[in-house]
Amino acid sequence: MDFSECYGDTVSSVAAAARSGCRKAVRRLMKRGFCVDGRDNRGWNALHEAAAAGSRGCVLEIVSAAGGAYVNSLTHEGESACYLAAQRGHLAVVRLLLRAHADINQLTNDLSCPLYAAVDAGHREVVELLVGKGAEVDRTHTASCWTCLHQAVHKGHEDIVRILVDVCNLEALDDHKISPLFVAAQYGQRECLEILVNAGANVSSQAADLATPLLIASQEGHRACVDFLLDHGADPDLACSHEWPQLPIHAAAEFGHIGVLRRLIAVTHRACDRGDGAVSPLYLAVHGRQSHSVEMLLREGYSPDAQDCSHVLGVRSPLSLALSTSTDTYREPVGLLVAAGARLSEEDWMYALATDKTDLLQLILEHRLIPRPETLTRDGSVPKHHGETFLKLQELRELLCVALNQVHFAARWLPVLLKAGLDPSLLLQPHMLEQADGEVLNYLLEFVNWSNLSPPLKCILDRRRAEKTWEPGPHLGSIPRLSHVCRLQVRSVLGPDLLMRTSVVQQLPVPAPLHAFLQFRDIPEASYTHSPPSSPLSNRMQRYRRTHQHRHVL
Repeated sequence: MDFSECYGDTVSSVAAAARSGCRKAVRRLMKRGFCVDGRDNRGWNALHEAAAAGSRGCVLEIVSAAGGAYVNSLTHEGESACYLAAQRGHLAVVRLLLRAHADINQLTNDLSCPLYAAVDAGHREVVELLVGKGAEVDRTHTASCWTCLHQAVHKGHEDIVRILVDVCNLEALDDHKISPLFVAAQYGQRECLEILVNAGANVSSQAADLATPLLIASQEGHRACVDFLLDHGADPDLACSHEWPQLPIHAAAEFGHIGVLRRLIAVTHRACDRGDGAVSPLYLAVHGRQSHSVEMLLREGYSPDAQDCSHVLGVRSPLSLALSTSTDTYREPVGLLVAAGARLSEEDWMYALATDKTDLLQLILEHRLIPRPETLTRDGSVPKHHGETFLKLQELRELLCVALNQVHFAARWLPVLLKAGLDPSLLLQPHMLEQADGEVLNYLLEFVNWSNLSPPLKCILDRRRAEKTWEPGPHLGSIPRLSHVCRLQVRSVLGPDLLMRTSVVQQLPVPAPLHAFLQFRDIPEASYTHSPPSSPLSNRMQRYRRTHQHRHVL
């Protein structure tokens, strides 16, 4: 039954007169014997109508005639006349009903009361009256067990908060152990926050899940509240979670609140960056797909590799987290991390190579260049050249290891790698020649002098040809043409990285029509005809971890 909508044919005559505020009509009807306590479909009688309408005269007539018999009668929703008057801010009616011994603390069916209703609606004078008359100020209301102070703060009724802080328990907790100050921080009520702090409320109180006011203000992006809390002693390094040491900086990073994040970077201890047992805020920035947060943290010196969080978050690095979620919104964080020098592991290469898409691989190689072996230093690193960042020796090894274990996808990744400057001889491995599709194999051989292959590799090709699992290209069975040998020599002198990815070929003293030839662009790519494995990438990665072989190719 709907107790909120009033059906006109159920309202008594006295109640209708009281609703209109006609004191004379109410008096006349009562003298003629009309029922005062007649109820409509909501359970409302004439006193409820008069109180809700704010008609002090009608209330006085009914209370005087009935001798207070109906002053505490309730509607079907448990609302008293005092509650209805307080809810609507009718100060004179509330005062009259209290003199008639109305129950000041009467609860409704949903656990509200006259004071809570007045607080919720922002009726300051009614609140002052009820508090002065002894209303219970710390009783919990609603299903969340909020007190009147919680509700006043939530609504931002500053004048009422000033009244209540003098009489209420400042540390009253709801069913999640959330204090009024926490509510102020959560909803960005900066003025209420100041009133509470000045009254002595604890700025570092923690909820049941250990969340603090500073954490929730950072999560919601309330910069003014964050600044106020920090200026008044809130601890930015206080752990705010039972599961892992979550800090306010994590919340700001995850939700992309750049102003808040900038302030927290300045005051948060850097142990969260790479410390054991900690979690870098970069993880949360990547998880929240907040490229601006990622960019700011990297610019402020946070490590792109962070710490291994496999035991906490199930991922090894921020880059692994970004790569493992193959959506367009993660492309920018991937680019930022790779450009900042994040180390690429075998698992990361798996995400880029074990797929029929090349977008991630291309993105990585845009920011991390493939080096020539002779440029590698003893520690496997490559000196930066004109600001360019190269793959380290170990990263290159792991790239090749994964590539040789993902030959089924070679039609996709092989052109990308060779055009990025990978030396094709690094892929001339027995496994590649044995497992590659015929078109893929022909494409690879076009980048080398196939007449100079080692005897073991020639044996593999002869066997595949005999078994009819490979048909060589039209000219691969003959001696390479002089033009092909020449471009191989040009590639060797310049280096495949410079030749394939820069404009150096445009500067050579050769006719322009030869530029495409020198960059091997006359070779058609292999068509991708294989259906990808039916199992998800995550399953393929698990299988790879169990069965892959390290192929030492460098």
